[in-house]
Amino acid sequence: MASTHGIARTNRSRTDEQRQQDLDRIQKYRDLDDQIQLHVKQSNYSDPTLFHLTTKILRLNPEYYTIWNVRRRCLISGSLSKRSAGLWRSKASPSTSRSVTTKPSCAASSPSPSAATRPAPATSPSPKKAGESGTIPDEEEADPCNAGKEEEKDGDDEEADIAADTSLVQSELAFTIPLLIEFPKCYWVWGYRSFFLSLCDAILPAGAARDFWAAELALDSKMLTKDRRNFHAWSYRRFIVSALESTTTKNDGDESAKAKSMTESEFAYTYSMIKVDLSNFSAWHNRSNLALRLLDERGADDAARKKFLDQELELAREGLNVGPEDQSLWYYHQFLMDQITTTVGASSKGVGENGKEAKGLIAPNLSLADRRDFVDREVAEIKDLLEDYADAKLIYEALLEYGIAYRAMGESDADTANQDEMMAWLAKLKELDPLRRGRWDDLEKSLQA
Repeated sequence: MASTHGIARTNRSRTDEQRQQDLDRIQKYRDLDDQIQLHVKQSNYSDPTLFHLTTKILRLNPEYYTIWNVRRRCLISGSLSKRSAGLWRSKASPSTSRSVTTKPSCAASSPSPSAATRPAPATSPSPKKAGESGTIPDEEEADPCNAGKEEEKDGDDEEADIAADTSLVQSELAFTIPLLIEFPKCYWVWGYRSFFLSLCDAILPAGAARDFWAAELALDSKMLTKDRRNFHAWSYRRFIVSALESTTTKNDGDESAKAKSMTESEFAYTYSMIKVDLSNFSAWHNRSNLALRLLDERGADDAARKKFLDQELELAREGLNVGPEDQSLWYYHQFLMDQITTTVGASSKGVGENGKEAKGLIAPNLSLADRRDFVDREVAEIKDLLEDYADAKLIYEALLEYGIAYRAMGESDADTANQDEMMAWLAKLKELDPLRRGRWDDLEKSLQA
């Protein structure tokens, strides 16, 4: 019986009633789409009806990416229209905004003329007569309570705007959660949430925006608990962490506040995911992205870097001993071996003699002898795998790759890069992977040369 992704295909017959239900759903979907396209042609983005229509059709089909763009335009033309004139409101600090929490005492205050200044209404038919300060009439200038009332009103408006913006963001994020649960690998749902999370930084104070980002990280962790290999969630996690790291943990306006790096916690998170499921390419990939940054933040010296590299190789080997046919494990192991075999300069004093070129390696100052020792050990460990997994193609590929890299370090006569042994591995690859025969023939020619 034919199958797709391990799921057996079966011939299913539908009744007339089921067929009619499908036709009704199709017609409903087409009617919604026709109504939306009519509104779009007329540019009725500010019409609430269009927004509600996008809600209905996206619940039926969240893959319809054009509708997500229509929904954005509806919000920008409606609830967010006041932001579009000046792009988006900057993340002004509440302490530096116009809002005030207490009403100033008229008797106790004696503001300067400039502090009490208010602009003339735009609808005034003619400018008012200037007072002694040359800005406003004397009677208004003499009444500082007017300025306090105006600031209080502006403060209330500001708080109302923030409350409305917060409610809007919460509503839109809540709208996508059921879609995300049902369609966890839909690009457009993740993209829409990314759009609104980024919008938080533009329309909300930094503290409120950070709360949304933190809640999103918790949601992402739950999604990865359900599907540890969901690369959408892993990519989204990097996006969230980057945003959290770029914001302060203290209140807005505190210039001394510094964002806290999450590299350590995220590196530990990849380990927790790997221990549960070794065959998690996204977790290994995330770990490789964090490794260099982690060492830089720790201020690791050459000894610490060498130890770190040794520990990571051991972790990868533990996984390969269990699943040598798992490509994700080999990718991470190859990443680590590239850190060792990459040649920077021809000096035997160490890879890192040229500091500029050595930048970007886990252990840039490994000596040539250390590099050879690492490769010798890894090749010996991989050869041992052949005793139990003689038909694992990826083992032979790794042995050939590391043997060729070892030759590039000037050790062509060593056991690690033994010509006869490498030709035997290549012959086995031709047997196990005949579809790439041309590739193996080219590799054979290069080895013989």
